[in-house]
Amino acid sequence: MSKIWLYDTTLRDGAQREGISFTVADKLAIARKLDDLGVQYIEGGWPGANPKDSEFFAIARSELNLQNAVLVAFGSTRRQGVKAEDDPGLRALLDSGVKTVTLVGKCSARQVTQVLETTLEENIEMVASSIRYIADKGITVFFDAEHFFDGWKDNKEYALKVLAAAENAGAGCMVLCDTNGGALPEDVIAAVREAGQAVNAKLGIHAHNDAELAVANTLAAVREGVVHVQGTINGFGERCGNANLCSIIPALKLRMGIDCITDEQLGRLTEVSRFVNEAANLPPEAFLPYVGTSAFSHKAGLHVSALARWKSAYQHVDPALVGNRPRILVSELSGRANIMQRARESGVDLSANGTEAARLLEQVKYLESRGFQYENAEASFDLLVRRARSGYKPPFELVDYLVVVEKKRRLSTEAHDSGVLSEAMVKVKVGDTVMHTAAEGDGPVNALDNALRKGLLEFYPGLAAIKLTDYKVRILEESIGTESQVRVLIEFSDNSTKWRTVGSSPNIIEASWLALADSLEYWLITRSVAEE
Repeated sequence: MSKIWLYDTTLRDGAQREGISFTVADKLAIARKLDDLGVQYIEGGWPGANPKDSEFFAIARSELNLQNAVLVAFGSTRRQGVKAEDDPGLRALLDSGVKTVTLVGKCSARQVTQVLETTLEENIEMVASSIRYIADKGITVFFDAEHFFDGWKDNKEYALKVLAAAENAGAGCMVLCDTNGGALPEDVIAAVREAGQAVNAKLGIHAHNDAELAVANTLAAVREGVVHVQGTINGFGERCGNANLCSIIPALKLRMGIDCITDEQLGRLTEVSRFVNEAANLPPEAFLPYVGTSAFSHKAGLHVSALARWKSAYQHVDPALVGNRPRILVSELSGRANIMQRARESGVDLSANGTEAARLLEQVKYLESRGFQYENAEASFDLLVRRARSGYKPPFELVDYLVVVEKKRRLSTEAHDSGVLSEAMVKVKVGDTVMHTAAEGDGPVNALDNALRKGLLEFYPGLAAIKLTDYKVRILEESIGTESQVRVLIEFSDNSTKWRTVGSSPNIIEASWLALADSLEYWLITRSVAEE
């Protein structure tokens, strides 16, 4: 098969996802990551459409030294009744300083008459004159044939006529767009086949995911000879998103044998996915294929036991190829193999013929029946394993604690002063020394955290570097209201790693304490092991 050119539009089409607003610095950083990944084209935005995109291209000219990719500017065909040379949008594309431009134009007769409210002939002239104007300046032009698949079904003759006009005007690639995201793979196959007979130019595909078929439609188009593949990292995009390059790239390379990027670059895929999520200020999507944290997670005991014998038993590819890793989950559905594998990952070897794994498994099943859950609280499970070993000495022990929440009449005019005081008193034992401390906080859990650390910092000053980054509460039995069992999940970070712990109790303060104490104990013992 011919070489495939990967075209990333995360910085333009991906940024149209609800809730995303990349800064110029974000866009520059993402562009560098995409360049490292090995994509051939990076669509930077729409110069002239907004100040941010114009600034991005201005900075990119001097600071964005791409090694693998070509920077592309996106824009629209000229306006109705305006000559191409007088159109401000086309002028902004020329001023952006890029050598490749993507122009979008209508390929659906119904879109032309009902949305543009112009004639079919005028639309073809708008497409042709705009492409010719840019191409005559020595710039490569890709034509985004907007609504092509809908237009092909509604008025096939016109859709193909627009493609022919774009090719004759100098466009180097016809990018067939499933703009509304509703095409089926069989439609894509038939339409691509006819487009290939109508024009000699290279064909591309740009699929939206409104029917959950963007990746499938993209791969079907490649099978029919398309060589230019557009998409976004993590499938970001308007409405339900775009074709996900994090699924397309490994499918092309590992399933279809197309070396669109190198093996080394493929190994960066998970890192790039999570980097873009971070830049978008979104949590990683755990269940994304290939790159999600749960993409290679294994919970059923039968699966884990099989994986111990053959790594491909329940994995369609080696996670390491895309920079990911398998995760063995521990729950009431686990078997001894889950327990032994997770314990091994935390540095504890449980004998296959011994009783330790069986006892731990029964303990996990009992605790999960009491509201604990260890799938996303791996640090708490690691502590279970260590505490079950003879000779384990915790870095501190709780003697007792008291939490007071007092509501006072508001005396301050400060908006943030709620009149609620939370204070915690903690007795904690380190070795033979008992520390008795008290601290206030924004709430009872914050007060507990402050008081506990206050007592421990004298012995473990490094605790000052860690911080609580997430706190979640779930009511487990909603039908009995405030008497329900409560599960608390806490996440801590020391700026280099993150870990999660769990606590469960009918008392939310007790559940919070269990998770909080686990988090500090886990960090102390893992740091001690690392230092040793």
